[in-house]
Amino acid sequence: MATSLATLSRVLAALLVLATPVTSDLLSPLTPFLSPLLDERCKEVACGRGKCKPLLNDSAIFLYECECDPGWRKSPLRGTDPLKFLPCTLPNCTIDPSCERASSPAQEKASGDRHPSILNPCMWVDCGGGSCNQTSQYSYTCVCEESYSNLLNAQSLPCFKECSFGMDCLNLGIPLTNESSPTDWGDIDVSKAHSLSRGKSSWLVLWALLLGVLELQTN
Repeated sequence: MATSLATLSRVLAALLVLATPVTSDLLSPLTPFLSPLLDERCKEVACGRGKCKPLLNDSAIFLYECECDPGWRKSPLRGTDPLKFLPCTLPNCTIDPSCERASSPAQEKASGDRHPSILNPCMWVDCGGGSCNQTSQYSYTCVCEESYSNLLNAQSLPCFKECSFGMDCLNLGIPLTNESSPTDWGDIDVSKAHSLSRGKSSWLVLWALLLGVLELQTN
């Protein structure tokens, strides 16, 4: 009974916050309760060439962001600035656009879902010269087309041709041919899924918060 009342109180608190603009000041009282949940969430998130950092403010849709390692960046969406939760999948070095075909096949979903949910990671993943295949609720792989291969042989990274990268990419450990061995990514597990979503609406922040509370209650 106490557990049910506690859950109900948290739901009501979330609904109250929903009626007002979400700010870090409003969410900060929840930090002690959410800290364990945020830490666990970051253990599940693969940021590619980056690290997961828990966040609790109005700009964190899923309460975390990926901080890119030096020399790496996020893929912009439709020419806009990349969202904070996106993984760091692109090297900050010379990439020859003429080597890639003009129309990215990443818009084609290998899973065959023509109307994916915004929570489907394939909704926001750019697989370059390949198509995104959702493998579970929070995971995906980039299925490369002929003559393309996954960056650093990691299936969660975009597909490129050998001619795509300039010599300066060698400084980031990127081989210029597929015959080279995959680069050691240390403690970063690039084979994991990326938990993705989009937008900056305050109701999405609270919705994610509410789901986290309910998930913690069921564990």
